[in-house]
Amino acid sequence: MKRKPDILWVLVIIFGLGVVTTGYTQSLWERQSSEPTIVTQQP
Repeated sequence: MKRKPDILWVLVIIFGLGVVTTGYTQSLWERQSSEPTIVTQQP
């Protein structure tokens, strides 16, 4: 069972990336909501 730690590390890395991307998108959403939003319609 030498593969278990590798699978564990992969899950830890994926979870860490998920947390980082969630925090990044949340900060982007807060920045966009504070600015006046301009809605443009494509013809």
